[in-house]
Amino acid sequence: MDKLRNIEVFVSVVESGNFSTAAEKLGISAVMVGKHIQQLEKHLNARLLQRTTRRQSLTDAGEVFYENGKRVLDQMKFTESAMESLQSVPTGLLRVSAPVSLGSSVIAPMLARYLQTHPKVNVELILSNARVDLIGEGFDAAIRIGEIGDDRLVAKPMKPYEMVICASPGYLQQFGTPATPEDLKTHPCLVHTVWNQSEGWHLANAERTTSAWPVNSRYVSNDGHALRAAALEGAGLLLQPKVLLAEDIASGKLIPVLESFIPKPRVVHLVYLPDFRPRAKLTSLINYMTENTFY
Repeated sequence: MDKLRNIEVFVSVVESGNFSTAAEKLGISAVMVGKHIQQLEKHLNARLLQRTTRRQSLTDAGEVFYENGKRVLDQMKFTESAMESLQSVPTGLLRVSAPVSLGSSVIAPMLARYLQTHPKVNVELILSNARVDLIGEGFDAAIRIGEIGDDRLVAKPMKPYEMVICASPGYLQQFGTPATPEDLKTHPCLVHTVWNQSEGWHLANAERTTSAWPVNSRYVSNDGHALRAAALEGAGLLLQPKVLLAEDIASGKLIPVLESFIPKPRVVHLVYLPDFRPRAKLTSLINYMTENTFY
Protein backbone atom coordinates (compact mmCIF):
# COMPACT_ATOMS: atom_id res chain seq x y z
CA MET A 1 0.00 0.00 0.00
CA ASP A 2 1.32 3.45 -0.97
CA LYS A 3 0.59 5.26 2.28
CA LEU A 4 1.80 8.65 1.06
CA ARG A 5 -0.40 8.47 -2.05
CA ASN A 6 -3.39 7.48 0.08
CA ILE A 7 -2.81 10.50 2.31
CA GLU A 8 -2.51 12.75 -0.75
CA VAL A 9 -5.80 11.47 -2.14
CA PHE A 10 -7.59 11.83 1.21
CA VAL A 11 -6.40 15.43 1.68
CA SER A 12 -7.48 16.25 -1.87
CA VAL A 13 -10.94 14.78 -1.27
CA VAL A 14 -11.37 16.88 1.88
CA GLU A 15 -10.22 20.10 0.20
CA SER A 16 -12.11 19.47 -3.06
CA GLY A 17 -15.36 18.55 -1.33
CA ASN A 18 -16.12 15.39 -3.31
CA PHE A 19 -14.56 12.39 -5.03
CA SER A 20 -15.13 13.54 -8.62
CA THR A 21 -13.44 16.93 -8.20
CA ALA A 22 -10.51 15.32 -6.39
CA ALA A 23 -10.24 12.70 -9.15
CA GLU A 24 -10.07 15.40 -11.84
CA LYS A 25 -7.43 17.30 -9.89
CA LEU A 26 -5.31 14.17 -9.34
CA GLY A 27 -5.75 12.78 -12.84
CA ILE A 28 -7.34 9.50 -11.74
CA SER A 29 -10.87 8.04 -11.74
CA ALA A 30 -13.40 8.60 -8.96
CA VAL A 31 -13.44 4.83 -8.45
CA MET A 32 -9.69 4.88 -7.82
CA VAL A 33 -10.14 7.72 -5.36
CA GLY A 34 -12.60 5.56 -3.45
CA LYS A 35 -10.13 2.65 -3.39
CA HIS A 36 -7.43 4.88 -1.89
CA ILE A 37 -9.82 6.04 0.83
CA GLN A 38 -10.88 2.46 1.57
CA GLN A 39 -7.25 1.32 1.84
CA LEU A 40 -6.50 4.17 4.23
CA GLU A 41 -9.52 3.50 6.44
CA LYS A 42 -8.74 -0.22 6.50
CA HIS A 43 -5.12 0.45 7.47
CA LEU A 44 -6.14 2.87 10.23
CA ASN A 45 -9.12 0.77 11.29
CA ALA A 46 -11.15 3.95 11.47
CA ARG A 47 -13.88 5.68 9.47
CA LEU A 48 -12.57 8.99 8.08
CA LEU A 49 -15.47 10.20 5.93
CA GLN A 50 -19.23 10.15 6.27
CA ARG A 51 -20.82 10.21 2.80
CA THR A 52 -24.41 10.51 1.62
CA THR A 53 -25.81 11.06 -1.87
CA ARG A 54 -25.72 14.84 -1.29
CA ARG A 55 -22.76 15.63 0.93
CA GLN A 56 -19.67 14.37 2.69
CA SER A 57 -18.25 15.26 6.09
CA LEU A 58 -15.29 14.33 8.24
CA THR A 59 -15.61 12.06 11.23
CA ASP A 60 -13.72 12.98 14.41
CA ALA A 61 -10.96 10.61 13.32
CA GLY A 62 -11.03 12.15 9.85
CA GLU A 63 -10.52 15.68 11.21
CA VAL A 64 -7.50 14.59 13.22
CA PHE A 65 -6.02 12.63 10.33
CA TYR A 66 -6.61 15.48 7.85
CA GLU A 67 -4.65 17.99 9.94
CA ASN A 68 -1.78 15.58 10.51
CA GLY A 69 -1.84 14.25 6.96
CA LYS A 70 -1.62 17.77 5.54
CA ARG A 71 1.44 18.41 7.72
CA VAL A 72 3.02 15.20 6.39
CA LEU A 73 2.50 16.36 2.78
CA ASP A 74 3.83 19.85 3.57
CA GLN A 75 6.91 18.34 5.19
CA MET A 76 7.46 16.14 2.14
CA LYS A 77 7.28 19.17 -0.15
CA PHE A 78 9.74 21.01 2.10
CA THR A 79 12.12 18.04 2.03
CA GLU A 80 11.90 17.78 -1.76
CA SER A 81 12.55 21.51 -2.06
CA ALA A 82 15.59 21.21 0.22
CA MET A 83 16.98 18.41 -1.94
CA GLU A 84 16.35 20.35 -5.14
CA SER A 85 18.23 23.35 -3.73
CA LEU A 86 21.36 21.19 -3.61
CA GLN A 87 21.19 20.55 -7.35
CA SER A 88 23.13 22.90 -9.58
CA VAL A 89 21.43 21.64 -12.77
CA PRO A 90 17.66 22.34 -13.10
CA THR A 91 15.91 18.99 -12.68
CA GLY A 92 12.37 17.76 -12.04
CA LEU A 93 8.77 18.77 -12.71
CA LEU A 94 7.54 22.37 -13.00
CA ARG A 95 3.77 22.93 -12.74
CA VAL A 96 2.70 26.19 -14.37
CA SER A 97 -0.74 27.81 -14.59
CA ALA A 98 -1.71 30.33 -17.28
CA PRO A 99 -4.88 31.92 -18.71
CA VAL A 100 -6.35 29.96 -21.61
CA SER A 101 -5.78 32.31 -24.57
CA LEU A 102 -2.42 33.70 -23.51
CA GLY A 103 -1.33 30.27 -22.34
CA SER A 104 -2.11 28.41 -25.56
CA SER A 105 -0.84 31.12 -27.91
CA VAL A 106 2.22 32.44 -26.08
CA ILE A 107 3.17 30.51 -22.95
CA ALA A 108 2.92 27.02 -24.48
CA PRO A 109 5.48 27.64 -27.26
CA MET A 110 7.65 29.61 -24.84
CA LEU A 111 7.80 26.63 -22.47
CA ALA A 112 8.70 24.39 -25.41
CA ARG A 113 11.71 26.60 -26.11
CA TYR A 114 12.60 26.62 -22.42
CA LEU A 115 12.64 22.81 -22.34
CA GLN A 116 15.08 22.75 -25.26
CA THR A 117 17.61 24.56 -23.07
CA HIS A 118 16.88 22.51 -19.92
CA PRO A 119 16.67 18.82 -20.91
CA LYS A 120 16.31 17.51 -17.33
CA VAL A 121 13.19 19.56 -16.56
CA ASN A 122 9.60 18.44 -17.25
CA VAL A 123 6.70 20.89 -17.50
CA GLU A 124 2.98 20.50 -16.78
CA LEU A 125 1.07 23.50 -18.16
CA ILE A 126 -2.51 23.90 -16.89
CA LEU A 127 -4.66 26.42 -18.77
CA SER A 128 -7.49 28.03 -16.83
CA ASN A 129 -8.93 31.52 -16.48
CA ALA A 130 -9.46 30.82 -12.77
CA ARG A 131 -6.79 32.09 -10.37
CA VAL A 132 -5.24 28.97 -8.92
CA ASP A 133 -4.00 28.60 -5.36
CA LEU A 134 -0.27 27.96 -5.81
CA ILE A 135 0.08 26.30 -2.41
CA GLY A 136 -3.18 24.35 -2.28
CA GLU A 137 -3.03 23.15 -5.89
CA GLY A 138 0.71 22.52 -6.02
CA PHE A 139 1.81 24.99 -8.70
CA ASP A 140 5.36 26.31 -8.94
CA ALA A 141 4.43 29.44 -10.89
CA ALA A 142 1.51 31.14 -12.63
CA ILE A 143 0.97 33.80 -15.27
CA ARG A 144 -1.42 36.52 -14.09
CA ILE A 145 -3.09 39.22 -16.19
CA GLY A 146 -4.11 42.34 -14.25
CA GLU A 147 -3.44 43.21 -10.64
CA ILE A 148 -1.88 40.49 -8.47
CA GLY A 149 -4.01 41.00 -5.36
CA ASP A 150 -1.90 38.70 -3.16
CA ASP A 151 1.05 40.09 -1.20
CA ARG A 152 2.30 36.56 -0.43
CA LEU A 153 3.50 36.17 -4.01
CA VAL A 154 6.64 37.38 -5.73
CA ALA A 155 5.69 39.05 -9.03
CA LYS A 156 8.00 39.54 -12.02
CA PRO A 157 6.63 41.86 -14.74
CA MET A 158 6.37 40.61 -18.31
CA LYS A 159 5.51 42.47 -21.50
CA PRO A 160 2.08 44.17 -21.12
CA TYR A 161 -0.91 42.76 -22.95
CA GLU A 162 -1.69 45.31 -25.71
CA MET A 163 -5.29 45.30 -26.91
CA VAL A 164 -6.76 45.87 -30.37
CA ILE A 165 -10.25 46.23 -31.87
CA CYS A 166 -10.63 44.73 -35.32
CA ALA A 167 -12.96 43.15 -37.84
CA SER A 168 -12.78 41.33 -41.16
CA PRO A 169 -12.62 43.36 -44.41
CA GLY A 170 -15.96 41.84 -45.46
CA TYR A 171 -17.63 42.95 -42.24
CA LEU A 172 -16.35 46.52 -42.56
CA GLN A 173 -17.47 46.68 -46.18
CA GLN A 174 -20.98 45.60 -45.19
CA PHE A 175 -21.46 47.52 -41.91
CA GLY A 176 -18.96 50.37 -42.18
CA THR A 177 -16.00 51.35 -40.01
CA PRO A 178 -16.75 52.79 -36.54
CA ALA A 179 -15.16 56.19 -35.96
CA THR A 180 -15.94 56.70 -32.25
CA PRO A 181 -16.76 54.44 -29.27
CA GLU A 182 -20.38 55.56 -29.48
CA ASP A 183 -20.59 53.86 -32.88
CA LEU A 184 -20.22 50.48 -31.16
CA LYS A 185 -23.87 50.71 -30.17
CA THR A 186 -24.85 50.10 -33.78
CA HIS A 187 -22.39 47.28 -34.44
CA PRO A 188 -22.59 43.60 -33.48
CA CYS A 189 -19.68 42.93 -31.14
CA LEU A 190 -18.10 39.63 -30.15
CA VAL A 191 -18.17 39.34 -26.38
CA HIS A 192 -16.13 37.26 -23.94
CA THR A 193 -18.10 35.92 -20.98
CA VAL A 194 -15.46 36.95 -18.44
CA TRP A 195 -16.01 40.63 -19.17
CA ASN A 196 -18.10 42.58 -16.69
CA GLN A 197 -21.01 43.97 -18.68
CA SER A 198 -21.53 46.77 -16.16
CA GLU A 199 -18.09 48.16 -17.05
CA GLY A 200 -17.67 47.37 -20.71
CA TRP A 201 -14.78 48.08 -23.02
CA HIS A 202 -12.58 50.78 -21.47
CA LEU A 203 -11.70 52.82 -24.55
CA ALA A 204 -9.54 55.93 -24.20
CA ASN A 205 -7.69 58.68 -26.01
CA ALA A 206 -5.49 61.53 -24.87
CA GLU A 207 -8.44 63.57 -23.63
CA ARG A 208 -10.77 61.13 -21.88
CA THR A 209 -11.64 57.61 -20.93
CA THR A 210 -15.01 56.21 -21.91
CA SER A 211 -16.85 52.98 -21.28
CA ALA A 212 -18.76 51.91 -24.37
CA TRP A 213 -20.11 48.46 -23.69
CA PRO A 214 -21.24 46.87 -26.95
CA VAL A 215 -24.99 46.63 -26.40
CA ASN A 216 -25.50 44.56 -29.55
CA SER A 217 -23.89 41.27 -28.47
CA ARG A 218 -25.41 38.39 -30.43
CA TYR A 219 -22.26 36.26 -30.19
CA VAL A 220 -20.85 35.42 -26.74
CA SER A 221 -18.17 32.85 -25.88
CA ASN A 222 -15.86 31.94 -23.01
CA ASP A 223 -12.96 31.29 -25.39
CA GLY A 224 -10.85 33.87 -27.23
CA HIS A 225 -10.04 31.50 -30.09
CA ALA A 226 -13.76 30.98 -30.74
CA LEU A 227 -14.33 34.74 -30.89
CA ARG A 228 -11.38 35.13 -33.28
CA ALA A 229 -12.86 32.47 -35.56
CA ALA A 230 -16.18 34.30 -35.53
CA ALA A 231 -14.49 37.60 -36.39
CA LEU A 232 -12.74 35.98 -39.36
CA GLU A 233 -16.17 34.89 -40.60
CA GLY A 234 -17.40 38.48 -40.46
CA ALA A 235 -19.60 38.08 -37.39
CA GLY A 236 -18.69 41.39 -35.76
CA LEU A 237 -16.14 43.60 -34.05
CA LEU A 238 -13.58 41.91 -31.82
CA LEU A 239 -11.60 43.24 -28.84
CA GLN A 240 -8.62 41.02 -28.05
CA PRO A 241 -4.93 41.18 -27.17
CA LYS A 242 -2.89 42.13 -30.24
CA VAL A 243 -0.51 39.18 -29.83
CA LEU A 244 -3.36 36.72 -30.40
CA LEU A 245 -4.33 38.40 -33.68
CA ALA A 246 -0.92 39.48 -34.99
CA GLU A 247 -0.81 37.00 -37.89
CA ASP A 248 -4.39 37.77 -38.96
CA ILE A 249 -3.70 41.51 -38.92
CA ALA A 250 -0.41 41.12 -40.82
CA SER A 251 -2.13 39.04 -43.51
CA GLY A 252 -5.05 41.46 -43.83
CA LYS A 253 -7.64 38.96 -42.62
CA LEU A 254 -8.51 41.34 -39.76
CA ILE A 255 -8.37 45.14 -39.89
CA PRO A 256 -7.74 47.27 -36.75
CA VAL A 257 -10.31 50.01 -36.05
CA LEU A 258 -10.74 52.73 -33.41
CA GLU A 259 -6.95 52.80 -32.99
CA SER A 260 -7.09 56.18 -31.23
CA PHE A 261 -9.33 54.67 -28.56
CA ILE A 262 -7.73 51.32 -27.77
CA PRO A 263 -7.78 50.33 -24.08
CA LYS A 264 -4.66 50.72 -22.00
CA PRO A 265 -2.33 47.67 -22.05
CA ARG A 266 -3.02 45.14 -19.30
CA VAL A 267 -0.17 44.25 -16.99
CA VAL A 268 1.14 40.68 -17.03
CA HIS A 269 3.23 39.06 -14.28
CA LEU A 270 4.94 35.78 -13.58
CA VAL A 271 4.10 34.99 -9.95
CA TYR A 272 5.52 32.42 -7.55
CA LEU A 273 5.97 31.85 -3.82
CA PRO A 274 9.07 33.15 -2.04
CA ASP A 275 11.53 30.39 -1.19
CA PHE A 276 14.46 30.79 1.18
CA ARG A 277 15.98 27.72 -0.50
CA PRO A 278 15.90 28.72 -4.19
CA ARG A 279 15.28 25.73 -6.46
CA ALA A 280 17.37 25.49 -9.59
CA LYS A 281 14.46 24.48 -11.82
CA LEU A 282 12.20 27.37 -10.73
CA THR A 283 15.06 29.88 -10.83
CA SER A 284 15.88 28.79 -14.39
CA LEU A 285 12.25 29.30 -15.47
CA ILE A 286 12.06 32.74 -13.84
CA ASN A 287 15.28 33.85 -15.48
CA TYR A 288 14.25 32.51 -18.88
CA MET A 289 10.85 34.20 -18.85
CA THR A 290 12.10 37.57 -17.62
CA GLU A 291 15.16 37.74 -19.87
CA ASN A 292 13.51 36.79 -23.17
CA THR A 293 10.92 38.53 -25.32
CA PHE A 294 8.10 36.15 -26.15
CA TYR A 295 5.77 38.39 -28.16
